Amino acid sequence: MPHASGGRDRWSEPLPELPDDGDAALRAALDEVLDPELPISVMELGLVYGTAFENGTARVDLTFTATACPCMDFIKQDVRDRIAMEPWVDSVEINEVWDPPWTTARISEAGRGKLKALGVGA
Repeated sequence: MPHASGGRDRWSEPLPELPDDGDAALRAALDEVLDPELPISVMELGLVYGTAFENGTARVDLTFTATACPCMDFIKQDVRDRIAMEPWVDSVEINEVWDPPWTTARISEAGRGKLKALGVGA
């Protein structure tokens, strides 16, 4: 399934049942959501500050690289769409987090490797 902000990536099929660790399943799903401008996931960029799953509700604490990030709406919609694909998710809540501010220190090693391959230093 292509994502809303460009369709460069494909999402895996949803899990038919709630896994033992719903929070880990949320993080795995979020690892498929790419930044619209870079082929790197929101997890690898360190944009996800936290996740929680309780009583059918998936909660995501999400930040952005800048308060004026032009891709905020695309990213939020992709996060919502990808998580909502899971049949065990009844609702998705996204909480925008600005403190602490995002820095490049939040980028994972895998993310740094992908950026380096593109010639982008982080």
